[in-house]
Amino acid sequence: MTSPLQQKIKITGPSVVTANRTWDGVVIYRTASNSWSTDLSDAAIVRASDEARALLAESVADDVGAVGAYIAPVEIKDSGKIKPGNLREHIRLQGVTIGIPVAA
Repeated sequence: MTSPLQQKIKITGPSVVTANRTWDGVVIYRTASNSWSTDLSDAAIVRASDEARALLAESVADDVGAVGAYIAPVEIKDSGKIKPGNLREHIRLQGVTIGIPVAA
């Protein structure tokens, strides 16, 4: 089996390293200060494969309290707000939401 760090990393836009906390499963993000945060706006943004590989390697080496670190795309709005870059990451962050029909 090939480890994620040995696989070719291709970055097509701004990305972050994300994982889940081991004790409660909450989504967390790797920060520029080498820690983890539950706030996506605190995440270190990478834009190149070598940056992503280095941040992922550091995250895996320092996985105390985190499990399953990987690189995920993000979208940076004109306002500077960072949002998940795809549906999977949006669901991980916000949870599944289902509209319940209102009785007439």
